[in-house]
Amino acid sequence: MADRTVILQEQFEDATQQHEAAQLGMWTFLATEIMFFGGLFVAYVVYRHAYPQAFAEGSHHSNLPLGTLNTAVLLTSSLTMALAAHAAQQNKRSTLVRFLLATAALGVVFLAIKAIEYSEHFHEHLVPGKWFSNHVSAKSEIFFWLYFAMTGLHALHLLVGVGLISMFALFARRGAYSSDYYTPIEVGGLYWHFVDIVWVFLYPLFYLIRPFH
Repeated sequence: MADRTVILQEQFEDATQQHEAAQLGMWTFLATEIMFFGGLFVAYVVYRHAYPQAFAEGSHHSNLPLGTLNTAVLLTSSLTMALAAHAAQQNKRSTLVRFLLATAALGVVFLAIKAIEYSEHFHEHLVPGKWFSNHVSAKSEIFFWLYFAMTGLHALHLLVGVGLISMFALFARRGAYSSDYYTPIEVGGLYWHFVDIVWVFLYPLFYLIRPFH
């Protein structure tokens, strides 16, 4: 069992206050992230309304099977993260480590699949800029600007999450967490679930657009 007197930081009166402060800090951080992503979502809605056919055409060049596979990967990672938090509460160290490693591994799988998608777009000259393909409408470039900005930002957040979860797995293996102290796992889980939820919104916006008839 972890010693709460060692874990407790001097600025807190007790472990409960420290736990609540950590949760509040993470929720505050996530609120700022929501506003940041929110601006991009608003831009998407504005341009999607202005150029519906161009966005539908851009979506047609998205790899739906890979996007769907990535959605399944992230949803599974949310499950393993939740199971990791449960294992920490139950003081099951080895189970905690396994689920944390599984979560991080699924995050790496997601990033690898996304890299494949980016490579396909590069070879098809669908990366916005000077060499953007002239086989699609010029307005579709706006779609790909938003696609790379939003999915790239999401991938960056996921990469940070993979690093954090991997670090937690290392600390968990050393016995840093127990049923008395698992705040980092719980707070890290909030961040991971947030990243997953963002993708749940990105997936239909970029992969499931249908042209108007």
